[in-house]
Amino acid sequence: MNGEREIPVLNRGVWPGLADPPTNHFRAHIAERIFRGAVRDLDVRVVLPDGTRLGRGGLRSPVMDVVRPDALFHRLGVDAKIGFGEAYMVGDWTTGAGTDLADLLTPFAARISRLVPPFLQRLRSLVERPHPLEEINTADGAKENISRHYDLSNGLFQAFLDDSMTYSSAWFERGDDLHAAQLRKIDGVLDHARVTSGMHVLEIGTGWGALAIRAAQRGARVTSLTLSAEQQELAEWRIKELGLETLVDVRRQDYREVAGSFDAVVSVEMIEAVGSEFWPTYFSTIDRVLAPGGRMGLQAITMPHDRMLATRRSYTWIHKYIFPGGLIPSIAAIEATLAEHTTLSIVERRDLGPHYEETLRQWRARFGSTWEEIADHGFDGTFRRMWEFWLAYCEAGFRVGYLGVSQLALARNPFAR
Repeated sequence: MNGEREIPVLNRGVWPGLADPPTNHFRAHIAERIFRGAVRDLDVRVVLPDGTRLGRGGLRSPVMDVVRPDALFHRLGVDAKIGFGEAYMVGDWTTGAGTDLADLLTPFAARISRLVPPFLQRLRSLVERPHPLEEINTADGAKENISRHYDLSNGLFQAFLDDSMTYSSAWFERGDDLHAAQLRKIDGVLDHARVTSGMHVLEIGTGWGALAIRAAQRGARVTSLTLSAEQQELAEWRIKELGLETLVDVRRQDYREVAGSFDAVVSVEMIEAVGSEFWPTYFSTIDRVLAPGGRMGLQAITMPHDRMLATRRSYTWIHKYIFPGGLIPSIAAIEATLAEHTTLSIVERRDLGPHYEETLRQWRARFGSTWEEIADHGFDGTFRRMWEFWLAYCEAGFRVGYLGVSQLALARNPFAR
């Protein structure tokens, strides 16, 4: 997965507006100056077409080949948080021969909060694009946002996930393959919720059924909610194949619509799709349906609180191309929402950040090795570069600690009013 692979020809019908960079000469000039200043102290080598080299990297440092500098700087100038990724998708820049994309992105991720000078960061609100209103996670908006990612194709996800079809951070111990590490992660969430035989469990976010299957194998009865038609179909098939259909009910239903009482609630990396406007609704719903004495097992991707506050209104490349409507919370934001809107609090915490770096590394390797199979599902070379950029971008974020992931046990605070 390096720059030795040929950059694909972009299909304008599939990717309208992507081939032609936006034009703003003033902003492009400013962007170029910021970019040159930003990479000056990074352990990278940036190579321009005229042979100019930027960065302080040595011969073994990752290499960024800038193929079309004018296009790159115009994209960065008009919208840096979207333009950098789009420039990679179309080949305005790529990795040098032998350079791994995550290795190249890691120095950028380590300095992400300092790449732009402070005085320019204060002007962020004047230049950054707001989130489209249609991507706000209302009941209708959430259905569309989820469909845009999870209904791409079950075949796509089957190609690079492990046999459990688990699409979240694993939990590795020495000698684990990805499948074993994913099952350990699921057991960790179920243990946090104290799921045992005879309990009725609510799962918010089915995925492809791995956690519901594992809970049913413990003897629990599971009501699992998803908004994805593709996920529901495959999850129900997998559950039936294992003879667990009497224990697991997969519903295409919004969490806001759930009724009843449950002995435990579990949710794995779904809160990132809720949106900060709806965090109070999400957690108060859990508080409402959780039976007395019940617990919740929650796995959440997180980021430092100051970075969450600084970026929560930013519309980024990830939003546009991967997860519309998404927002990664901080642990502090979760605690504050619980305290203000529920009787719940965090009573146990397990951090798995480095485990997500390894999970993503393995997903990216599997994605590359099964590309021909993925392409048979109708995906082109531009999609490949988009997906690889996303996986490598996240891998770098977890590697440097800009992103984290935690398993949290929630229980009622006996002192709450």
